[in-house]
Amino acid sequence: MAVTGAGHEHGHDAHEDGQDQGQGRGQAQDLGQGQRQDQAHARGQRYGARGPLFGVRVVELAGIGPGPFAAMLLADLGADVVRVDRPGGAGLAIDPAYDITNRNKRSVLVDLKSPQGPAHVLDLVERADVLIEGMRPGVAERLGVGPADCLARNPKLVYGRMTGWGQDGPLAHAAGHDIAYIAVTGALGMIGTPDGPPAVPANLLGDYAGGSLYLVIGVLAALQHARTPAGTGQVVDAAIVDGTAHLTAMIHGMMAAGGWQDRRGANLLDGGCPFYGTYETADGGHMAVGALEQQFYDRFTELLGLPDRSSAARKAPARWGELREAVAARFKSRTREEWTAVFEGTDACVAPVLSLREAPHHPHLAARGTFTDVGGITQPAPAPRFSATPAAVVGGPAQPGADTACVARDWDVPGLTGKGGDA
Repeated sequence: MAVTGAGHEHGHDAHEDGQDQGQGRGQAQDLGQGQRQDQAHARGQRYGARGPLFGVRVVELAGIGPGPFAAMLLADLGADVVRVDRPGGAGLAIDPAYDITNRNKRSVLVDLKSPQGPAHVLDLVERADVLIEGMRPGVAERLGVGPADCLARNPKLVYGRMTGWGQDGPLAHAAGHDIAYIAVTGALGMIGTPDGPPAVPANLLGDYAGGSLYLVIGVLAALQHARTPAGTGQVVDAAIVDGTAHLTAMIHGMMAAGGWQDRRGANLLDGGCPFYGTYETADGGHMAVGALEQQFYDRFTELLGLPDRSSAARKAPARWGELREAVAARFKSRTREEWTAVFEGTDACVAPVLSLREAPHHPHLAARGTFTDVGGITQPAPAPRFSATPAAVVGGPAQPGADTACVARDWDVPGLTGKGGDA
């Protein structure tokens, strides 16, 4: 996602003007306006009450993709995140009640193109620690909520900018999506089989790993600086191309040392190695194998039922094709469930490849509570975990504008309840 250079000036262009923004399906559609306001007030009392970021206030200018995900991470960790939605909505082309990246947040409605819109946002900024936006370079400035305007109002503000190409460079104003960003960094070209095209890793690698996570790291580092005695606010330029390139640091080192070939499907960690990859089972399922070290490999081949001579093939790349065929034949002899039972709990480093719907039911993930159910939606629980300040999902996806009144009260910004809000 992270559209930079195309679409609308406030947020991204993956929303539908005809979408009902006032309420979602399921439980939300049974609530009247008064009930929604009461629940919004109750959420306002809870938000920020858990997690290590308790007391941190974040303003998020609505968008899609890595920006909202980064803001969700901060909200999960206890920050009071107020999402500034625009009338008509700015989000995924789904019912906002199902947009999990907006959980643990509150929402206000502000039209940044209205005469009073920028002033309302600056009122929030004055009381905030962090602002996150994902618009193309220069758009926030034209709307009157760019870094200069915001830092003039609040010199300690951390201004986080999430884009694909970054704030400068030849492509800074060009449109793009995750796949293009990871393509030019070399990361996409590493993934897939040697005789096929690069495999697309959904938008996890660019948008979220190279984008959201680096934005959060940058924001928290800048916030730490701002809170030192001589600290000031600053701009965090988080570009997906920069973050994704940074993720390849170890590979670049291995390549320089001669331990990595600059082509996919030919290396230890990219599927080129027969004891680090995936194999189909008798029922069409798959098992993932990561038996890199000798002791794990020995246990793997023992449980798989390979002959002892396979140990010699492990150390001879010229025989990897032969070894791969032998491993594949063995996995095809039983179902995924049968092989799972064989390897479960051993040091063979083998696991079943599960679907998104299957994953929450895996015994280990279920025991740890890796997934949770909130409002009937199964979703990943907050991560990582903290011993003294645990995080939790305390509210479902924020409905556009539903929290305007309580945010106006809690943040002491009464102007929000005027023409720019819906409360």
